[in-house]
Amino acid sequence: MAQPQREVFESHKRSNWVRMRTLVILRWFAVIGQIGAILVAIYVFGLSLEIGLIAVVVALPVLLNLVSMFLYPESRRLAEGEAGLMIGFDLLQLGVLLYLTGGLNNPFTLLILAPVTVASTVLPLRSTMVLGAITLAIITLLRSQSLPIKTAGGFELLLPDLFVFGFWVALMIGVVFVAVYARQVTQETLSMGEALAATQMALAREQKLTDLGGVVAAAAHELGTPLATIKLVSSELVDELEGKEELQEDARLIREQADRCRDILQSMGRAGKEDHLLRHALWETVIREASEPHLDRGKVVRISINPPNEGDWRQPTITRSPEIIHGVRNLVQNAVDFAESTVRVNVSWTDNLLTLQINDDGPGFPQSVLGRIGDPFVRRRRADGRGGQRPGYQGMGLGLFIAKTLLERSGATISFANAGPQSGSGRERGALISVQWPRASIEASQGALGDNTPIT
Repeated sequence: MAQPQREVFESHKRSNWVRMRTLVILRWFAVIGQIGAILVAIYVFGLSLEIGLIAVVVALPVLLNLVSMFLYPESRRLAEGEAGLMIGFDLLQLGVLLYLTGGLNNPFTLLILAPVTVASTVLPLRSTMVLGAITLAIITLLRSQSLPIKTAGGFELLLPDLFVFGFWVALMIGVVFVAVYARQVTQETLSMGEALAATQMALAREQKLTDLGGVVAAAAHELGTPLATIKLVSSELVDELEGKEELQEDARLIREQADRCRDILQSMGRAGKEDHLLRHALWETVIREASEPHLDRGKVVRISINPPNEGDWRQPTITRSPEIIHGVRNLVQNAVDFAESTVRVNVSWTDNLLTLQINDDGPGFPQSVLGRIGDPFVRRRRADGRGGQRPGYQGMGLGLFIAKTLLERSGATISFANAGPQSGSGRERGALISVQWPRASIEASQGALGDNTPIT
């Protein structure tokens, strides 16, 4: 997914993440906690506070909650600006309340981390940065400006300056760290969720195409006999209607349309009947089927078969599963996209393993992203800024993630590496993707064909 599209997509999704009811409930909990802390401070510890001003500040979120509950339905989801304003209000309300209750001398100042943490998980980066800057400004202001907390005897409760300074530094670092940490975890979760949804869509599409191919193949098989009969009869009519030009032309038209139906069915399906044979194929056949859409894209795709030197040299028959076909197709697509001229697909097997290696002659994976290949939304493969040379695609990551997820789902182990420097050049000679399956996980069992079953 291209970076501008990704940012718009992220902003659009995040703008409708949070319901107003969620923030209203959190605000009720905050108000109850504030009232409880104030009552304990006054009646248990006998502290002297500005009760009038504090009551006004605590009443503001109560009033906002009541207005929100009456004006908006509980299921209303907040846009980016609305969520930002509501979290900003909570931040300012808490800042004013801390100003009235001792500033950084109040241990509850730590709660100022809560609004910016919530913002970092539900708001886009721009709004999060704005609220983070406001939080840092409030903390800095509270360091030097606040009303003191006094005991009943008028004694001011003040921490040593060194403690206040340390608390200020800790809060400043905490705001940045907690916000970045929460946002990064949320981003990873969001990216993984989107990528898994895309994987499921790709698998569902591949499954539908597979099912559709079987239906079309069966239709081509079943309609073959009546179409052949129509063509035969129409050809005889053409001969018998010699001299009757108009009727003969109609008979020719019937024959041509029968041929056209035959060609259409042949173009839509290759096999003749949906049976168990279509569910299994030779190891090489499945790889060629998966690679076929990328064989005519201007690059040479060489598929080589390497039977074992020892053991059973016969090529195994495997299950033709949508996961394997779609996953291998994505890997070949990625190799063709970045290859300069040639992609080598090596198919091999042993008594225990089936191995597929895909090697292109492009610049290879940059070391900066090699360890993250297969994670969703790793957007660049090259570090030289030549991403625009990739024909027809922008960015990388989601396709490889889908391929990796689907292939691992089929029992494969996949690894990404660079094939190594060319002799004497010091230049990487392309990316190397290796996929291995335990033979027992995808090999068709003996006698798996069974009886043919009709399509319903």
